[in-house]
Amino acid sequence: MSRTRTALLAAMALVAGASGTAFAVVPGDTGAAAVPCTVDYKVQNQWGTGFTASVTVTNNSAAKSSWALKWTYAGNQKVTSGWNAKVTQSGANVTAANESYNGTLATGSSATFGFQGSYSGTNAVPATFTLDGVTCNVDSGGPTDPPDPTDPPAPGTRVDNPYSGAKVYVNPEWSAKAAAEPGGSRIANQPTGVWLDRTAAINGVNGGMGLRDHLDEALTQKGSGELVVQLVIYNLPGRDCAALASNGELGPTEIDRYKTEYIDPIAAILADPKYASLRIVTTVEIDSLPNLVTNVSPRATATPNCDTMKANGNYVKGVGYALNKLGDAPNVYNYVDAGHHGWLGWDDNFGASAEMFKQAATAEGATVADVHGFIANTANYSALKEDHFSIGDTVAGKSVRESKWVSWNRYVDELSYAKALREKLVSLGFDSKIGMLIDTSRNGWGGANRPTGPGATTSVDTYVDGGRYDRRFNTGNWCNQSGAGLGERPQAAPESGIDAYVWMKPPGESDGASEPIDNDEGKGFDRMCDPTYTGNPRNDNNMSGALGNAPISGHWFSAQFQELMKNAYPPLS
Repeated sequence: MSRTRTALLAAMALVAGASGTAFAVVPGDTGAAAVPCTVDYKVQNQWGTGFTASVTVTNNSAAKSSWALKWTYAGNQKVTSGWNAKVTQSGANVTAANESYNGTLATGSSATFGFQGSYSGTNAVPATFTLDGVTCNVDSGGPTDPPDPTDPPAPGTRVDNPYSGAKVYVNPEWSAKAAAEPGGSRIANQPTGVWLDRTAAINGVNGGMGLRDHLDEALTQKGSGELVVQLVIYNLPGRDCAALASNGELGPTEIDRYKTEYIDPIAAILADPKYASLRIVTTVEIDSLPNLVTNVSPRATATPNCDTMKANGNYVKGVGYALNKLGDAPNVYNYVDAGHHGWLGWDDNFGASAEMFKQAATAEGATVADVHGFIANTANYSALKEDHFSIGDTVAGKSVRESKWVSWNRYVDELSYAKALREKLVSLGFDSKIGMLIDTSRNGWGGANRPTGPGATTSVDTYVDGGRYDRRFNTGNWCNQSGAGLGERPQAAPESGIDAYVWMKPPGESDGASEPIDNDEGKGFDRMCDPTYTGNPRNDNNMSGALGNAPISGHWFSAQFQELMKNAYPPLS
């Protein structure tokens, strides 16, 4: 199911300019009850050769236990898929029949469904609709006037940036843990991501909240305004092939289970009309696709597991399937994981990863229009912006790129990386309005050791090391980093091209156990979480920098939470 980022107002303006806007008789208008049925057909999104539409049919006749709405296209429009109705097409004739759950249509009641289509030439609104063979009249005044562009979007309308003008869901389970920590009440009301990291999480683990519980709570938090719910889709077969701490429940070949037992149930819940007024942001499969570029043969960083996942194609298939199915709900905004600058910022990783993202976004029925944007730095520690050195600086006759820290990377921080990657993805065919998210939950690097100016110009290394905020031994270090702090608080549209700074990783949840711990979650012991580990090629054989006494990934880690608050930047008051 394809989606674009064009807001309803812009889409309606496009249709108006080409062929008139939606026909509509609004229930309750004078004369509406005098006709047997009314139809409100709206083009929600329109791009070069495709569009999505929403149709509301109101029955003003005797109650119905089933129904079928029909219309005929005058142009070259083709329905490709639909939701909340069985939408079929023969030639120019389209039939939308009820699903089993919405067949009852009482007198005066309405049903709404939607679909995606393609077109060439103009995308004219159908002139006539029939409900069970009876013609539904439309406003005798003709097409509805286009909406006032100064009006705010109606609730549930697809918008360019889902975070603009909206609150963001506060997960009460995380909030309670944060509030129970000394000083934790200062951040307990911050919005964080809800991680669906195994099939059981859909219905709730060990009596905890499931997906519907979170969405129901979100409706309560929403009130009369707009609200974003952030979900992390994280359960690919052979998950996280270059690490062990976050391995998952599905084996490398279990792509069918991923589809039918994980993605399909989530998609069905998100498509429930009960939740249509929520803006649902999905961040799709963290730490997956970049591994197929950086951690496969013949590279020194290759792992057998990543070679397997590249060969079987199940990362690409899984991400494509998720984008396609989750995007069927018109209020879902898909963001794909894009690693971070310390992973993909090198010349031989950057372009190849962008191409891999394009491959996944066009697999399993998905298109690039299913992607609303990308997310960088999820659950990672890379600084948002390094103020004391830049990639173009030269010290003692050497470029900053030659320093041990930068190590020929093209980027020194997440903001520059995210903006550059966005431009690259647009050049490959993604929508020009795609937006980036940056996870700032653990990249503040404040506290007493935060530099206040550039390092000494004795050498390029003293210059970079003395001035950098990021205090890790190496940008490849990722597990429970010592000295890390909370970063920028979640906020919408902080920079051009950036939809939001988010806390997708809930602060205080462990990245992985610092020693082997038996568990039933499929999570192994990764030496990068061991504070005594001296490293591997992926972190240039540096110490891991991890905190000790850490629980398995996703479990509450009080010591880390306290460290993050202590080193927060901006500081906590």
